[in-house]
Amino acid sequence: MRISGGRKKIRVGDLLVEAGAITEEELQQALDYQKENGGRIGNVIMEMGFISQDLLVTVLTSQLGVGYVELKACKIEDDIVRLVPDNLVNKYKVMPIEFDPDNPNVLKVAMVDPMDLNAIDDIAIATNTQVEPLLAMEDDIMDAIGKYYGSAQAMEAAEAYRRERDADGSAQTEEDEAQNDIDNSPIVMLVNQIIEGGVRQRASDIHIEPLEGGVRVRYRIDGALKQVMSYDRSILAAISARIKIIGGMDIAEKRKPQDGRITVMVDRREYDVRVSILPTVYGEKTVMRLTSKDGLTKPKSALGFDEQTLKVFDGILSNPHGIILVTGPTGSGKSTTLYTSLSELNTEDVNIITVEDPVEANIDGINQVQVNVKAELTFASALRSILRQDPDIIMIGEIRDGETAQIAVQAAITGHLVVSTLHTNSAASTVTRIIDMGIEPYVAGDALVGVIAQRLVRRLCTSCKQPRLAEDDEKKILGVEDMDEDVIVYEAIGCPLCGETGYAGRIGVYEMMPVSKELQAIIAKGATADVIEKQALKEGMLTLKMGAAKHVLNGITTLSEMKKITYTTGDEY
Repeated sequence: MRISGGRKKIRVGDLLVEAGAITEEELQQALDYQKENGGRIGNVIMEMGFISQDLLVTVLTSQLGVGYVELKACKIEDDIVRLVPDNLVNKYKVMPIEFDPDNPNVLKVAMVDPMDLNAIDDIAIATNTQVEPLLAMEDDIMDAIGKYYGSAQAMEAAEAYRRERDADGSAQTEEDEAQNDIDNSPIVMLVNQIIEGGVRQRASDIHIEPLEGGVRVRYRIDGALKQVMSYDRSILAAISARIKIIGGMDIAEKRKPQDGRITVMVDRREYDVRVSILPTVYGEKTVMRLTSKDGLTKPKSALGFDEQTLKVFDGILSNPHGIILVTGPTGSGKSTTLYTSLSELNTEDVNIITVEDPVEANIDGINQVQVNVKAELTFASALRSILRQDPDIIMIGEIRDGETAQIAVQAAITGHLVVSTLHTNSAASTVTRIIDMGIEPYVAGDALVGVIAQRLVRRLCTSCKQPRLAEDDEKKILGVEDMDEDVIVYEAIGCPLCGETGYAGRIGVYEMMPVSKELQAIIAKGATADVIEKQALKEGMLTLKMGAAKHVLNGITTLSEMKKITYTTGDEY
């Protein structure tokens, strides 16, 4: 299908009003918002909640007479990608998909605006084909551009830098790099590509690692590292220097570890990037942790609670005072759970103050304090000041030492609700850890109102997961009582939609332990973690293993993911 040259430019907003999908007033509100904040009108109307994505697609495809394509499900061949130059792809926000199977002279192209005649003409001239425009969502197109063109652009930038350096006859020093014409320097473009690629591929961390033979870039996606690019060793110094400049670090210092922070905008969303640089035998290794400013505050429903867990979670949060602890290893989603709890508790009639290192997301209506060791503003000293600020709820980023634990317990006993995190393996062992930090058992029993231990497992991709019958030893691990019963579990396979990994996204597994009167009495006697856990199980607590098994039986995750987060003894195999 081809759009004829005589067709007039159609405005999406007018089209939606004409179809009765939105009102004139809603369109006007969206246009006013667009004037202030930018963005395409279709996206703005969706963001403001005037229309759903499904309805927008239905109206546009029927009114414009074009097809719609779900880009995430497409596997695009390299020769198709090479056909359209990246400057056209970025300029018009388009993505070539494939040749029409019935007519090899027709190239199907996904477009944000299938009515853009200039884009269609330019692509037709560049590829010497007829263009069949298809509608696709802007976010999907930007993700696809990052995935298919990002590596190529980054490689080009690296090559351009090498040519530039060879032409100069010597490598530039870091100081020269700092003086460079910043926006057009190949190395600046390369670092931008690496960060944007990480954001678009949903990476939580970006690793830039010097090896003996080169430099490799890996993204941590859904908890697993995946190599995405590798470069010549000669560009490592320039990459490190650029990251140090934007991260506010000392570019001349190469022998000591350094930490920095960068804020970047990708596809109109703000991301916080925490940078850590570490000297290794082959050069400086850089790790960047990516956090979306609005990604940490999720609704409770998005955390993966089932009905029973949600009831327990709400019960723990409804305590007027005491300590609530969220525990688990680094990267297990503790901050997200804490921020979700705070958002739930954040009402006009309470004063919430947090002390964090660093402040990971800004929440309206909450007073957030950043730890600053140089200025002697530690968790403990900040907490002392906070207690004079008439707080109702206090959030401590992490209880790291006995002094902080002591003040937190005092605050809880004197009528405040304190929420914090701790690095322990299970809910019961958290209690003994607090006691090890110097808190008397009877005080710990009195102060604690709930402990949540959590982990993250990867979710199976819904479009390619495959069912199979569980074997006897697997049934044992899953806690199935009737060994003759047929139990279905799912395997990860891999498809274009999930990047051939078999997984898409992650879900929380929780062990929630509300502290009842009976548990309080046991803790006060200084009981071991095993005794505490036995009592909690008697009261109906589900362990991490039980929670993970539930996800496996419900077809949400796999047995291998379950084994990663729960310790299983030989007897149970």
